[in-house]
Amino acid sequence: MTVTTRTVSYPADGLTMVSHLALPAGDDRRPAVLVGPEGTGLNDFQRRRADALAELGYVALAFDIHGGRWFDDPQEMLARCLPLLEDPERLRDIGYAALDVLLAEPRTDPGRVAVVGYGTGGAVGLELGRAGVDLRAIAAVNGLITGRPGEAANIRCPVWAGVGSEDPIQPPAQRDAFAAEMQAADVDWRLVVYGGALHAFHHPPVEDASQVLLPGVGYHARHAARAWHDVVGLLAECVPLEPAPV
Repeated sequence: MTVTTRTVSYPADGLTMVSHLALPAGDDRRPAVLVGPEGTGLNDFQRRRADALAELGYVALAFDIHGGRWFDDPQEMLARCLPLLEDPERLRDIGYAALDVLLAEPRTDPGRVAVVGYGTGGAVGLELGRAGVDLRAIAAVNGLITGRPGEAANIRCPVWAGVGSEDPIQPPAQRDAFAAEMQAADVDWRLVVYGGALHAFHHPPVEDASQVLLPGVGYHARHAARAWHDVVGLLAECVPLEPAPV
């Protein structure tokens, strides 16, 4: 399927975000997906994910969270991300701005929107859910951040979460807290633990050999493919490309 892409710039969090919009062939309205990046920022990995979703038939926006920056220094990344992760309103504002861009695209069906987020991008998706945004599905890979008490009850769609069993950044206690939050709010939730995988197991090694990774971060090719298969399956279930027959 022919995919058309373009760069979209817009303000959010005091920055100019530079996001990647991918459109499937045709001119009809299609279900749509926000694709959020991990803490290092938007790069070609998420852009390719958006393109792959467009090839399937979704409108997809891989959204920026750092004003066009991609961090190769983990300390700089943490200095930017930790305050974000501690401030649900800032995460939501970044998500709202990206959602506005996606909904402004004429090809987007506003009643069939999902979020697929990695790391910090997953936290953005979950905060949109906790804010009560009308979404059809939320997938968070390595983004298991618990929200403010009671707000998970606002989530109106299924939530899928994936994490590596050996991830020290999202340890068992954090997974348990996330699961307890979802269960207490009666959310339709799933948590998949990928055995032997570290944090950011989904992300292939970057071409920039100068990048210094945080401890506990590493690629796991088999589980990366499995997680993508699970995410696409969630979208097929909750945001089908063809509406169910009446």
